[in-house]
Amino acid sequence: MVSFPQRLLDGYRAFTTQRLPTEQSRYLELSERGQSPDVMVIGCCDSRVSPEVIFDVGPGELFVLRNIANLVPIYQPDANAHGVSAALEYAVTVLKVKHIVILGHAQCGGIRAFVDKAAPLSPGDFIGRWMSMFIKPGEVVEQRNHESFQDFVTRIEKAAVFRSLENLMTFPFVRSRVEAGDLQLHGAYFGVAEGSLFVLDTATKEFKSARSGE
Repeated sequence: MVSFPQRLLDGYRAFTTQRLPTEQSRYLELSERGQSPDVMVIGCCDSRVSPEVIFDVGPGELFVLRNIANLVPIYQPDANAHGVSAALEYAVTVLKVKHIVILGHAQCGGIRAFVDKAAPLSPGDFIGRWMSMFIKPGEVVEQRNHESFQDFVTRIEKAAVFRSLENLMTFPFVRSRVEAGDLQLHGAYFGVAEGSLFVLDTATKEFKSARSGE
């Protein structure tokens, strides 16, 4: 018999005895009126980068979508299934979120596979095919002169945030709400080792520390 992970059972029991009693009314309210988060976060599947933990939020505050390397594809309605696009459409057109945050992070396995070319873009390789949408046709991604490999990886991790923000604007329902002033797009980058958060300054195109006074 396959047993359910004990760590999850222990965690759930702790939840029911510690956190749930203090938030029971919140859960009841959410079950009755539904969710209405103002913020959607598109982050990476990496287990070290949990938006709910990083932003210290409660139930119902974030609409979270996680995938390999926090990527958003271009708008491409066709006969295929599009999980990211479906979640985005729901967040923007149904929930009418006011903010979308692309949350990149350090030590991203998807980006590392991409720069190492460890994931060949073959038909049977899901990660390779997924990461292939990171670059445009004819675009070359390579290490610059006098750039360390670590700096190269970090630059590409941050570039993934820019590319996803760019791709968001290819969705008509996103662009129309942004242009109307009803939706704002944001970029952020999380440093796993230090627990640091950097927020994209759209004016300077640079990531700046989110810590007050820095």
